[in-house]
Amino acid sequence: MTAAASSPPPFSAFEWLIAWRYLRARRKDGGISVIAWYALIGVMLGVATLIVVQAVMYGFREEFTERILGANAHVTVYYSPEIDANGVQDRLIPDYDDLAKRLAAVPGVTHAAPQIRGQVMVSANGRASGVEVIGIRPDDLASIPLVARPETSGGSLADFEQGIAIGAGVSRDLGIGIGGTLTLISPEGMDTPFGTQPRVSDYPVVYIFGVGRYDIDKTRVYMPFTEAQSFFDREAGADEVEVMVTDPNRVEDMLPALAAAAGPRAVLWTWKDASGAFLSALDTERRVMFIILSLVVLIAAMNIISGLVMLVKNKGRDIGILRTMGLTQGSIMRVFFICGSLIGVVGTVLGVVLGCLFAYYIKDIQMLIESVLGASLWNPEIRYLTEIPSRLRWQDVSAVAGMALLLSFVITILPARNAARMNPVEALRYE
Repeated sequence: MTAAASSPPPFSAFEWLIAWRYLRARRKDGGISVIAWYALIGVMLGVATLIVVQAVMYGFREEFTERILGANAHVTVYYSPEIDANGVQDRLIPDYDDLAKRLAAVPGVTHAAPQIRGQVMVSANGRASGVEVIGIRPDDLASIPLVARPETSGGSLADFEQGIAIGAGVSRDLGIGIGGTLTLISPEGMDTPFGTQPRVSDYPVVYIFGVGRYDIDKTRVYMPFTEAQSFFDREAGADEVEVMVTDPNRVEDMLPALAAAAGPRAVLWTWKDASGAFLSALDTERRVMFIILSLVVLIAAMNIISGLVMLVKNKGRDIGILRTMGLTQGSIMRVFFICGSLIGVVGTVLGVVLGCLFAYYIKDIQMLIESVLGASLWNPEIRYLTEIPSRLRWQDVSAVAGMALLLSFVITILPARNAARMNPVEALRYE
């Protein structure tokens, strides 16, 4: 018989058969069925947990970014302060229409609109709240995606020139709906013979929008541009020009061209300047959570070592017999490697399925738990978004599955190697 014929190829059918019989064997027969189940369930839950956490954290980042880009300017252009004839700092943009046209002509810019912005107090039905008022033209307001096409809405944006548009949170806090009257009180008062008095005006509510981001829905009010100029006494100009671009993620590349079009007094502020630090913190937290929860998978996979060590001890007689029958050390090692790897592979596959299903139906699960407990699991005042976000990416799922499989394979090698190095004589001495 040749050497090639006496040495079977690696991972032959009989090696899989022996490994499968060992895994199926009951504990009284020297098997590790209970420990194998513990290890499998541990790997499954660890993988599923890591997939769900990664999906929720990535979903939170993406939803938060979409809310920023869908309801705010990608670039805001201000004018630096200038001392007027009365010695007062003036930041108004007198040529706002010309500036908007120059900015809109820059390649990559989709829209540019002048705006008035101010902080006021609003009241209705005996309630009061602080809001941010934005003066904007109707066509420009219709170009804001999450305002023109919000998650929830009431009234008609076509009636904007006859009133104001308010966020769903403002409507809820003040108990006001479509057709109601909202009183705006500006701290920048009017000079009268009796002293400075606050500006007070009433406006009908013609449109209510809910973008799904708590801080926007609760604090934002839109007013027609010319009415805002009159209310805030800024008929001479605009406070800023807000710019939308084709690719917000590469907005830095457009800053030189925008600055050249805006002129020497212009100050540019991008959405990344406003929210970049928060998004970077979310990315860092997601990476750290991946590392921390990987330890959970590692701890669960350590049960595979315990099971294999016991299996090797219980199957010492079988190992001696197999070695005397001609099985090589490599075959013995592969048999026990298959035993441990199968636990890890099956646990990983089940964990991927469970984690993906949980992440996909997480909103339904949230509603079910909240209905059972009678309490909210997601506070939008703290997390800004109105519901738990979840987005599965094949990169994240692949990374989790690959990490779990790698851990399962690596920790299986040592006990499998110890089984292969067992002396058959010592194994059969007391048999």
